[in-house]
Amino acid sequence: MPKLTTVHAVEPWFRCAVSRLPVDRSSPLDEVRRCAEEWVVTHVPTTWREAAAGGRSAIRAVRSRADYEAWYPLFAGSGLVAATWPLLYGGLDLTPEQARVAEEVLAPYNLGRLNPLGLNNTAPALFAHGTEGQRRRFLPPLVRNEERWCQMFSEPGAGSDLASLATRAVRDGDEWVVSGQKVWSTWAHASEFAICLARTDPSVPKRRGVTYFLVDLRAAGVEVRPLRHLGGEVDFNEVFLDEVRVPDTYRVGAVNDGWRVAGSTLAAERQMVSGSGAGGVDRIGGAGSERLVRIARERGRWGDPLIRQRVMRVYSEERVRSWTNQRVRAATEAGSPPGPAASIGKVHQGELNQRIQVLATDLLGPDAAAWPAAPESVAGAVDRWAAGVPFEVRGMLRSRANTIEGGTSEVNRNIVAERVLGLPREPDPYRDVAWQEVPRS
Repeated sequence: MPKLTTVHAVEPWFRCAVSRLPVDRSSPLDEVRRCAEEWVVTHVPTTWREAAAGGRSAIRAVRSRADYEAWYPLFAGSGLVAATWPLLYGGLDLTPEQARVAEEVLAPYNLGRLNPLGLNNTAPALFAHGTEGQRRRFLPPLVRNEERWCQMFSEPGAGSDLASLATRAVRDGDEWVVSGQKVWSTWAHASEFAICLARTDPSVPKRRGVTYFLVDLRAAGVEVRPLRHLGGEVDFNEVFLDEVRVPDTYRVGAVNDGWRVAGSTLAAERQMVSGSGAGGVDRIGGAGSERLVRIARERGRWGDPLIRQRVMRVYSEERVRSWTNQRVRAATEAGSPPGPAASIGKVHQGELNQRIQVLATDLLGPDAAAWPAAPESVAGAVDRWAAGVPFEVRGMLRSRANTIEGGTSEVNRNIVAERVLGLPREPDPYRDVAWQEVPRS
């Protein structure tokens, strides 16, 4: 197994337009804006910039995913992908306010971040609980999308009750031997690394005997099996771990303290899938409410007052949710963890997106059911949609997962009830019982 190595900071070349000095936390906001605008003109291809006036669909019509992935190292090298991160980890060390100004400049060009599970799930745990060596080793290639990440938490017998997980990790000198099965691991088939929870002490209550690991998916004993879902794409996977050896340097946090470390990931994950304004994955499973307006007009149905009412209802909900997410995101950028408030956006987003996709299917009618050969991922489906191929049924089918991924709506409602509203905890007769003594099916 490789040892942790030190990655030295690279001199930043994202510089102020006037002074030519590197942008830093002391740079005025107007200078950050000018610098970001100059960077866009210099480095974003002309055809992409010209298409930006037509919105995301116009950009995707002239920019394939392969084109974007080939260009992405230039974006990552600028530090703008994670602008508030320190230079040493691939960012620019900007303040949250400076980063928002730069993002306002970038927003029209739809420069989405690749490796979202690395940026939004792995990085928070490394920042909060990782060692300096771990941050130097893993964060720069994560930003550059050179090492893609997934999450291995859920198991066949531990989904909503994640703390009951049974994957075991046994220490063997400077390594851990991990065995077990994970499921619903998004994009594991396209990832090099995974964050993983494993049980290291079965003699204590379930939340106290779990440890958080970073697992190399290319290691001996790892088998990834894709799970094709209703729409035909492959997003989810089951992963089998057969005596996989993980170096102790890939352990995050203290032994048996993994549940606390996982809290950083889970809160960030809920924020990531909360939708517009969250700063993570904007929408998984179909187009949004603005697309509904265009469909209704294109289909000559905008004159129907009932259709307008249905569309504007979900449009209004999406805007309100976006503002709520922006408040949570602003607190996060200011140094506060997403916390239980992220569950509010997550619960609302999952159910709202399902309503949006059903409405889109209704508006398209029989055309919604027509699509070409199934793409291998949602990313491929998005490219087909940008080219004008209707596949709203595929988006509607994919949206069924929205109320499950990122923690089920039921679990997130419990979090809101207990940690936001202060209601009594749900009874758990096995809360203080050793894991090995808890009945399992």
